[in-house]
Amino acid sequence: MTTSFEEFTPTGEVEGLAITALLNHATASRRLGLLLVRLGGHSIGVAVDGEVVASTTDSRQVHGRNKAGGWSQQRFARRREGQARVALQAAADDAVRVLVPRLDELDAVVLGGDRQALDALRADRRLAAVFARASNRVLDVPEPRRSVLEEAAERARAVEITVRDLNPDPEDLEDPQAPLPEDPPPEYRP
Repeated sequence: MTTSFEEFTPTGEVEGLAITALLNHATASRRLGLLLVRLGGHSIGVAVDGEVVASTTDSRQVHGRNKAGGWSQQRFARRREGQARVALQAAADDAVRVLVPRLDELDAVVLGGDRQALDALRADRRLAAVFARASNRVLDVPEPRRSVLEEAAERARAVEITVRDLNPDPEDLEDPQAPLPEDPPPEYRP
């Protein structure tokens, strides 16, 4: 079995079952930056071992889309774009204030929220170093609030494990060619 550990440590492969190495990796102390952004709000913080130690959360009004036609639709769309621009500028300003001064202390930055909003923030040159330190995954989060930030701090430490047996024992495999039973056993019936 080959084990690969990525994200926060250099990628390495170990032959055999590497439980100790996996546990050491999963339980290592980490200081993470969290950048959660949706169009109407953001929550930004620093977490140590799943506990938020510094943060800021803010929300701005951004109207939803309108299906009306004509001049009103265009006026409404311009107003919505302006509201979104102000909300994203506030998120960028808070990220610069909370994350940038602490970048040297962070092991990684974990992103969450709306990918389009994150892409808009990525265009801000002041945040280039923040996004350079960001991990590949983007957490799916609801409207960013302090409680959502605390939950994201815990989720960011989660480890997903996939076990693959390269040489499975033939006796352990079910026959993929075997026909399915006509009736499922009683414990599987609705």
